Amino acid sequence: MRRIIITAGMALGVLAATPLSVEAAGSVDVTFVNPERYRDIGDRYAGPRSGVLREVESYFDYLGKRYLKDGQVLSIEVLNIDLAGQYEPWRFELRNVRIMRDVTPPRFRLRYALADRGKLLVRAEENVTDMTYLWGAGSIYGDRRLGYEKKMLRDWFRRRFVRLDPPRG
Repeated sequence: MRRIIITAGMALGVLAATPLSVEAAGSVDVTFVNPERYRDIGDRYAGPRSGVLREVESYFDYLGKRYLKDGQVLSIEVLNIDLAGQYEPWRFELRNVRIMRDVTPPRFRLRYALADRGKLLVRAEENVTDMTYLWGAGSIYGDRRLGYEKKMLRDWFRRRFVRLDPPRG
């Protein structure tokens, strides 16, 4: 028993003395360009003050901390937002409920530039959408606030800035 305690103590001492090589995360700078002109940024009664912009900005920050490397800086200009689903005014009993259909996917128009220690890696402008947002396992995100949008943005972020796939078109 004593030998196990000494071995565990030695292991803890070695771990404490060993510097961990955890890379610091990169950063994301988000700018919303003319948000009053966005197609759709919130519920129809609360309007733009519903927190959608803050939540999108916070999510981009989270993605940057999770996926970008130390020294990388991503600047994103959000040019337009169209959330998944839409309100159907003829459904009075569901007047504040977004109805999800295949023809109402989430869409973001983004302009971005990724730099690594001052060197520009990629700059582009593109439409980000998920036409299959209601199919299969993707539909499990429907019960979360901006769940479909966050899944779409996470998948796009990993393609562009982790795998460095070029934009289409």
